[in-house]
Amino acid sequence: MKKLIETLKNIWSIEELRKRILFTLGLILVYRVGSYIVLPGINPLVLGQSQSQEGLLGLINMFAGGAFGNASIFALGVMPYISASIFMQLAGIVIPQFAKMQKEESGRNKMNQYTRFLTVLVTVFQASAYIAYLRTQTNGAIVTDGLLFYVSTIVVLTAGTLFVMYLGEKITDKGIGNGTSMIIMVGILARLPHSLVEEFTSKQQTDKLLFFLVELAVFVAVIIGLVLLTQGVRRIPLNYARRIVGTNAAKEIGGSRNFIPLKVNSAGVMPIIFAQALMFIPAMVAGFATGEDSGGNNFMRSLSDHTSLWYNVIYAVLVIAFTYFYTALIFNPTEMAENLKRNNSFIPGIKPGQPTADYIGAIMDRITLPGAVFLAAAGILPGIAALCGVTSGFASFFGGTSMLIGVGVVLDTLQQIESHLLMRHYDGLMKTGRISGRQPVAI
Repeated sequence: MKKLIETLKNIWSIEELRKRILFTLGLILVYRVGSYIVLPGINPLVLGQSQSQEGLLGLINMFAGGAFGNASIFALGVMPYISASIFMQLAGIVIPQFAKMQKEESGRNKMNQYTRFLTVLVTVFQASAYIAYLRTQTNGAIVTDGLLFYVSTIVVLTAGTLFVMYLGEKITDKGIGNGTSMIIMVGILARLPHSLVEEFTSKQQTDKLLFFLVELAVFVAVIIGLVLLTQGVRRIPLNYARRIVGTNAAKEIGGSRNFIPLKVNSAGVMPIIFAQALMFIPAMVAGFATGEDSGGNNFMRSLSDHTSLWYNVIYAVLVIAFTYFYTALIFNPTEMAENLKRNNSFIPGIKPGQPTADYIGAIMDRITLPGAVFLAAAGILPGIAALCGVTSGFASFFGGTSMLIGVGVVLDTLQQIESHLLMRHYDGLMKTGRISGRQPVAI
């Protein structure tokens, strides 16, 4: 406790860090207030009686911090920007022209501009779909429907998404950093207190308080496991060749020893997002199916239930497959081997060039398997928790997209704070070593 108080004093004593933290908290407060400002033409009292969102709508509501269910001006949150960013990232891997642009500063600025323009188009499309959702699923929450409501809602939702983007960029530039991820994390964690109270109340009514304590212990264990999954690396030893500089007073430089940290989970949360997107297709097919339930229709409906056996098996297989696929897209052992060769560095016992690339690729394939399996286990844990009697709100925090994003962003934020402390010769946040974020070390 004394160490914690001392660390907080050190953080507060650094003027720049204090300003960044206060600036970040102020913008987050603005975002949370905006999440409760209802769209014009919507009756919030009727809206509150609507059914809770599940499936894809529940995922969007989670990323929006509840703003989607509140029909607020920030209802779409940063989801359009995330969709546009993922598309541009994949385009940079597949399209050679975009890949070349990503290697130059001016090219990256153009890519950012393209991402913003694409975000506007995606927002307009998603806003139209959101209006259709309001018309059919909110029990008459729209007070005055018509062309004016349609146009004004699209404009307000687009402006709201662009404003949230602006807040994220400002947090990145003048705040703690990782602005977009910070906004998503705040929206996710804002649901945690309500979910805990709801779970405690349900267990108190059924005299299962001991089971509630067991849930908390498992919840802490899941967080520890996700931290290990996020920070786990395989370090490959690396040597730098010695060089003699100068003639008369010759000086020997180099010869140092370092490591290449290969992330166990290089793909991050993307495989879970891709797998969830595919698993929503059977739910839509089952929703459109009519007539008596047949064997095929029952199977499709089981794939829309996140507690069913078939859903979890197929979902886990998809997560593992997408982990390998996304890792292969973002990880290039040949380029890494060329960079090592240009920097006069080598892996002991491995020849430079293609043998180094093959060696790094083989190690990456081996460590990706346990990372993919643990990621799949984290993805299906919410369904298992729901089967064990945990309420749906609290069960979503037993792994899945929400906790992976939350744990990753918290680690990144702590890493930023620790960097400010160490630059000013203060102690770090931990005695056992430095905090590592999610960003891999570039070679």
